[in-house]
Amino acid sequence: MNPGAGPAAPPDPAAARPPATLHVRFRTADGTPVGADRYEQLLGLLAQFTPVVEALPPDAALADVRGALRYFDRDAEGIAELIRLRALAWYGMRCTIGIGANPLLARMAAQTAPPGEIRAVPSDDGPLTSFLARRPASALYGVGPATARTLCAYGLDSVERIAAAPPATLQRILGARTGRAVHERARGIDPTPVTPNAPSRSMGAEHRFAHDELDPVRRRHALLSLADDLGARLRASGQAARTLTLTVRYADRTTTTRTRRLAEPTAHGPALTSAAYALHAALGLQRARVRALALRAEDLCRAELAARQLMFDPVDDKAHRIEAAVDRARARFGAGAVRPAAKLDGGAGPGWP
Repeated sequence: MNPGAGPAAPPDPAAARPPATLHVRFRTADGTPVGADRYEQLLGLLAQFTPVVEALPPDAALADVRGALRYFDRDAEGIAELIRLRALAWYGMRCTIGIGANPLLARMAAQTAPPGEIRAVPSDDGPLTSFLARRPASALYGVGPATARTLCAYGLDSVERIAAAPPATLQRILGARTGRAVHERARGIDPTPVTPNAPSRSMGAEHRFAHDELDPVRRRHALLSLADDLGARLRASGQAARTLTLTVRYADRTTTTRTRRLAEPTAHGPALTSAAYALHAALGLQRARVRALALRAEDLCRAELAARQLMFDPVDDKAHRIEAAVDRARARFGAGAVRPAAKLDGGAGPGWP
């Protein structure tokens, strides 16, 4: 690394420990998304090795296996190999597993691992610094396409250059909080613990484009389709969503995920569509080659328990009445009986339920 790149070893307490954080991504043998039921079974598989499992729907999880190293008399790579073999033998699932001293490094290791393989980021100062230096800015967790373009505009196109930049410079470019976080991550620092949780009750759908899609208008049509489908399914099940998550899969198979807390729990199609459009616009994907879009309604609650803000707006009331009429038509004549005018034909469905 260049002399001006700052300290060789990031002052992260986790770096002093043997790498024991796993980022596991599950995938079916043919590359299709993992269903919700199977995903819960795979989380149960991880729980056989450690209770410290953080679900990352729809197809990934973080696991802290420090407490399991002595019990299984294996290092983290040995435990990862057991997980990989059992997932394949018991469920027919392929696991790509990254291993690091903290969640950030485990995610980055998984990014560089070939599908179905295991890769560990070393905790020694020299190899760790070398690993980070070679990565592009977009490899840092939380740095999406828009942030990466902003950094590149200032010549900060690699993790090495970001780590060498003065923190004040990054804070001026990205804002105080984001700049500080990006600077720490460029040095391998991530104090975030693995937080045990259960997979949120959620409902989702995916649209896979026939070709890598560059047209933002067609992507918005796909989002309209997904939001309309999600709203209909939520209303049919008597549920409402408090949170909406958009996952974008690119031509190189990398993904970006963004989540927005809704103003109030809703199953109203236009509200879900508006939130989906806002998430898509915030990513700044003008030149991105998008392979697929997935929309997930999360943190679900019973619709009758969801408070609705009174609008006193005849347009809003009319939209809800029309939506109720559409639901009745679909219940009688089938889901395809009524569709939004701009909705794309085919390709959308509950791919990530």
